[in-house]
Amino acid sequence: MKLVCASATDAPAMASAHAQAFDRPWDAATFKTFLAGPGAYAFVAAGEDPMGVVLCRAMGGEAEVLTLAVPPWARRQGIGVALMTAAMGAARAVGASVMFLEVDIDNVAAVGLYERLGFSRAGLRKAYYDRGANGRADALVMRLDLTSSAH
Repeated sequence: MKLVCASATDAPAMASAHAQAFDRPWDAATFKTFLAGPGAYAFVAAGEDPMGVVLCRAMGGEAEVLTLAVPPWARRQGIGVALMTAAMGAARAVGASVMFLEVDIDNVAAVGLYERLGFSRAGLRKAYYDRGANGRADALVMRLDLTSSAH
């Protein structure tokens, strides 16, 4: 696996990883739109097939993880940690002192990953995720102090 700082040309690979990881995936056009926005950056875990993607934005001293996607076949190999570590480093490099994200409260594996990386629970967004016919799910808002030497 190799981590690549992604650009708009990587949008199809990003969309592929996202489609394998989520029931309601983002398409390549969505990734291109986000990447064109202010403060946006992304990393792709490149292998024979895209092994994961993280898309973030940073501005005003804060960073936000917009999405982290690792396909099921690539999970539990350290890819999520590698992607998040790169994203956290990039946020620090542009002067962000805090990073936020939302995660489905029922996604125990993802919540555990973020907590192992030092994120703490900061709030709850009720009915944040659309699960289609399965209704809506709450999102846990998580926060990481990027200035702490522990991370």
